[in-house]
Amino acid sequence: MRSVVLNDDKVCVIETEKPLIADKGAIIKVEACGLCGSDLVKIREHAKNIKLGHEVVGKIVEIDSNTAFKIGDKVALGHHYPCFECDFCQHGHHSQCQHFKNTNIEPCGFSDYIYVTEGHLENTVFKVPENMTTETASFLEPLACCVRSVRCANLFERSRVLVIGLGSIGLLMGQAVKAYGHNVTGLDLIDERVKIAKKYNFDRTFNLNEYEIKREYDAIFMTSGADKAIDTALQTVKNGGKIVVFSSTPKNFGYANNEIYYRELTIMGSYSPAPCDLKESMRLLSEKKVTVENLSTVYSVENINNAISDTINNKILKALIKL
Repeated sequence: MRSVVLNDDKVCVIETEKPLIADKGAIIKVEACGLCGSDLVKIREHAKNIKLGHEVVGKIVEIDSNTAFKIGDKVALGHHYPCFECDFCQHGHHSQCQHFKNTNIEPCGFSDYIYVTEGHLENTVFKVPENMTTETASFLEPLACCVRSVRCANLFERSRVLVIGLGSIGLLMGQAVKAYGHNVTGLDLIDERVKIAKKYNFDRTFNLNEYEIKREYDAIFMTSGADKAIDTALQTVKNGGKIVVFSSTPKNFGYANNEIYYRELTIMGSYSPAPCDLKESMRLLSEKKVTVENLSTVYSVENINNAISDTINNKILKALIKL
């Protein structure tokens, strides 16, 4: 079968053995897999021994499981699940659980077939409704990341929220914020993305170059990977407000200590979803509380390098790799 690997800093499609069921679990024939920003970070940083692709939609073709799933079920999934028992899990930080980090799909999402364990079937695999498209289902995991960010922010009712960065995650984040009853403004440097955000239920959208900076937001959601976005967040959050970090930045520098201290700011990170967030994500997509139509551009797996290049160069919002 075909599978994507990072070899000598090059993304390649190779021929490899189809995975087998180890103990219990299922083999899924992958139909499509979204290209995540975290995949791009791994490629950019020349990470070793990595798995590319995890936003999977496919059909179960083999199964040995005590769950209710069966051959022929179309499913979408998350790729990690926690132990629910360790200190991290007990404190709500499921993505820091070592079991979470150790569990993954095999060999990777950009493969013709993947193996998922019984634990995945129990916690992170969801049947796709008949009226839901593959493109929509592929957003299960990235939307779940946004759901977790909003949940962990614990915002007051009808908070004023600013989303900095209107890529695909920013558009999902803004809709998730809106779905829970808050007022959401979007900010970006690219006019086209500012216009697109208006179609996805944002209350206001602005180009940063034309925006009058004010400290007017109860919470900032950082979905931009630009270093300068940190300054924008500090300039727009109200005293006593929150900044939720959902992005890495190239220079990896932080927020000014005295700003946090004197203004009583809360700076918090949000990384990856728990199973409950995946479940909530599927609900929001099924009920169309969050819409993702026209966000994805489809590429074949053989053209994955074009998808990577187009995403990095902001030619598209989101790449969906069809297998």
